[in-house]
Amino acid sequence: MSRALIVIDMLRDFVEPSGALCVPDAEGILAAVSRELHAARRAGELVVFLCDAHDPEDREFERMGWPVHAVKGTRGAGVVDALAPQSGEEIVEKTTYSGFHGTRFAEVLSRGGTDIVRLVGCVTNICVLYTAADAAMRGFRVEVVRDAVAGLDSQDHAFALRQIEKVLGGTIVGGTTGQTGC
Repeated sequence: MSRALIVIDMLRDFVEPSGALCVPDAEGILAAVSRELHAARRAGELVVFLCDAHDPEDREFERMGWPVHAVKGTRGAGVVDALAPQSGEEIVEKTTYSGFHGTRFAEVLSRGGTDIVRLVGCVTNICVLYTAADAAMRGFRVEVVRDAVAGLDSQDHAFALRQIEKVLGGTIVGGTTGQTGC
C-alpha cells in the first residue's frame, strides 16, 4: 500500500491572523501539520499541497459570502513559510472545495500509485470533508489527522470528523485540537 500526505489549504489567507479568511485554529495546527509533513518526507511518501487559487471574480465569493481570498498569484494564496513545499512535491491548485473537482489531483495520485490519502489542513468541514468524500468515492482509503485539521468552529469541525468516519469509512488518527480564534 502506498500512502500520500495531502496538505489542504495551509495558505497565508487562512493561517495568518491578518489573512483574508483566517481559520480560527489554523495557526494552532501548524506544529501537527509540520510533524506529519516531516514524517511523510522521511518515509519517502508522495506529498501533495492542495491550494485554493481563485480568480478575483470567483462566483464562490458572491455565492457563499466569503471575503475575497486565496486569489491566484497573490501572497495570500501562498503556502505558509513554515510548511513550504520542497522540490519534487506536488502543488495542485483548486477553485472549489474538493481537491478532485476540475484539477489534476486524481492523476497525481494515480501516478504515485496511491492507495491511502492522509489529510491535514483546513477547513475540516469544507475542503477537508469534500476532498475526503471524493477520495472515498474513488476507492482511496482516507485517514484524517485529528490534531492537524482545523475548522471554522468546533461544532462544524466535530461534525465533519464524524461524517468522515461514520459515513465515508475514513479513519481519524491523532490527538485533539481546540479552537483559538482569529
